[in-house]
Amino acid sequence: MKIFVIGAGQVGATIVQALHDEHELTVIDVDEERLAAISQRYDVHTFEGNGASRRVLTAAGITEANLLIACTSRDESNIVSAMISKACSRRTTTIVRTTNPEYLEVWREGQLDVDFIVSSEIETAHAILRTVGVPSARQTDVFADGQVQMVEFDLTASADPSIIGQPLREARTPPDSRIAAIIRGDAVVIPGGGETLQPGDRIVVIGSPPAAQAWGNLISPGTGKVRDVAVFGAGRAGTAVARLLLEQGISVRLIEASRERARVVAAELPDARVYNATGFDPDFLERERIADAQVAIFAMRDDLKNHFAATLAKVHGARFTVAIVHDAPSQEVFEHAGVDVTVNPRQITAEEIVRFAHDPRTQQVVMLEGDRFEVLDLTTQRDSEYVGLRFKDMPIRGALIGAIVRDGKAVFPRGDEVLRPGDRVIVFTESQRVAEVEKAL
Repeated sequence: MKIFVIGAGQVGATIVQALHDEHELTVIDVDEERLAAISQRYDVHTFEGNGASRRVLTAAGITEANLLIACTSRDESNIVSAMISKACSRRTTTIVRTTNPEYLEVWREGQLDVDFIVSSEIETAHAILRTVGVPSARQTDVFADGQVQMVEFDLTASADPSIIGQPLREARTPPDSRIAAIIRGDAVVIPGGGETLQPGDRIVVIGSPPAAQAWGNLISPGTGKVRDVAVFGAGRAGTAVARLLLEQGISVRLIEASRERARVVAAELPDARVYNATGFDPDFLERERIADAQVAIFAMRDDLKNHFAATLAKVHGARFTVAIVHDAPSQEVFEHAGVDVTVNPRQITAEEIVRFAHDPRTQQVVMLEGDRFEVLDLTTQRDSEYVGLRFKDMPIRGALIGAIVRDGKAVFPRGDEVLRPGDRVIVFTESQRVAEVEKAL
């Protein structure tokens, strides 16, 4: 597939990293240094210029493109790039990244000639909502309209002893779930029944939502259901998160430094308690008992502010912290500082976009560990070499099917279950094996 990527920033670079092996990529950006950095790492074409210019797009060969991904930080430029591409070639599928949910609404109303729009704020809000649902998880995502959940956990010595050091065939693990992988440092283990879990392991579990909750309770006993959340920052991302939490019946306290913005959000979200405060004042944190919230979410636009506020909240007793991190290098710093979960909007946006370049049978893609691994939602074809095999007889080959969706219903297969043509499979694999897995299934 010939793919044009407009924008060589963090989103564009993540997309190139995920797709360069299997596709012919052309990357367009006005920044020569960004293009040079990408061309040094990957075998891709680069073109310096404004991707919202018909002259530039034509010179770069847009009429030959199968897919255009416009993912710069400028919403209007992305939309113009996509619309020009459509005018040049109707066979080019166009995907636009936007940071303004209003453009998503306009597109849904059919007012923009663009094939797909991905809203960074909406995708980030949903990612945070999933994390709040299983607060002991490092990362979580849902498949098949919420019937299947993927969760990634770090095992510590505080985990329930019934799952530590026991052969998996004997451990009392939650039903309707499978451990898809055990990550130990740089190594990954696709576990068999004789494998054991140890403190320090990172595990990827695929199962039903109740099973994901049960795993969370085993990994971090006493966590319980979240009912009270504090959100620091009432910008687009913070407001989107607060709105989703309120829709789930979760109590929300919003802390916003701008008096005018606090007033606007208080009117928009009458069920939330909105405070005009910075979140950096220890007296405010103590007076308003912010530490009583089960989860504190830091959604300000500045990584330094999110970092300081999250650390301060931890000092004052916050139990579980989630921080939005805009610059990828900051994630490791946040985690070393004790922030429980970091969410990178650019990474999440790239994940949502990448699926459009996969096999058309692939409905969803989730990237893990800096795209070392992926979880795919993929429909099996009739001539698949796996169709007709029992799950216990399937060769591993670096991948594991954690769930299937058959006749619209999720099934968590045991060893004697047989894979059928047309089954949707939720499969974990190493990223370098994605093409091989898609071909085999």
